[in-house]
Amino acid sequence: MPELPDISAYLAALEERIVGQPLEHVRIASAFLLRTAQPPVTDAVGHRVSELRRIGKRIAIGFDNHVWLVLHLMIAGRLHWRTRGAKLAGRNSLAAFDFPNGSLVLTEAGTKRRASLHVLQGEAALAAADPGGIDVFAADLAAFRAALTAENRTLKRALTDPRILSGIGNAYSDEILHAAMLSPVTLTHKLTPEEWSRLYAATRDTLLLWIDRLRNESRAAFPERVTAFRSEMAVHGRYGKPCPRCGEPVQRIRYADNETNYCARCQTKGRVLADRALSRLLGADWPSTLDELEALKRR
Repeated sequence: MPELPDISAYLAALEERIVGQPLEHVRIASAFLLRTAQPPVTDAVGHRVSELRRIGKRIAIGFDNHVWLVLHLMIAGRLHWRTRGAKLAGRNSLAAFDFPNGSLVLTEAGTKRRASLHVLQGEAALAAADPGGIDVFAADLAAFRAALTAENRTLKRALTDPRILSGIGNAYSDEILHAAMLSPVTLTHKLTPEEWSRLYAATRDTLLLWIDRLRNESRAAFPERVTAFRSEMAVHGRYGKPCPRCGEPVQRIRYADNETNYCARCQTKGRVLADRALSRLLGADWPSTLDELEALKRR
């Protein structure tokens, strides 16, 4: 699923392509994509893009008439920049947004249609779509700790809950916990002050590293290779491969729709956690599907 660094790369690429441009046409090929009826999507047609925002893991495209198109790519949704009027070929092509200088095409691999488009009117409606997680770059250590300790959760769940932190998912939570040298199943109420400092710094540093890396890639071309599995990652998606810090093989815990990767030597004092009991622990701390997790909102 595209997370904060990936969404930042998309926004940087879209900034130079569509801000200030009028939306000429919207073509929707999948009946499952559009999740709102009012205002109609045609209300954005003929209006110029005035700004772009990230709302959690969503991309919000704002127009000069205060209409917003909010895209949630979920697991397999991806954006592509094509020549103007590019055909929506194949069942994976869900929609196209045509501008004078090109077309923004949304695709989704697989058969499950999880990606969504919401059409919203005004700032109040946009704010209501925000799950409520804090922006880690706008929060100090005290605010970060307060958000993660509002409930006693495993670190893995706390980092990825959209009501707690904005934009972090399965991939970057693994990388953050490895950088912080903390176990994914440690409960937030058990952390020491020194561990909180490590986690806060690792969260900011890891996200900033990948934001810069992916934005630099997007300067050369539109980001087509958006993936949760990158060879430069330390542990995520690297089960059985050597930890870049200590050389021990990366371990995993599998539960629900997720797999958590970690280094036993660096993060759990040498203990391998991938047993049924710990899978049940994470499962009890985690919604049964990613759709349920993404649907959470702060009350």
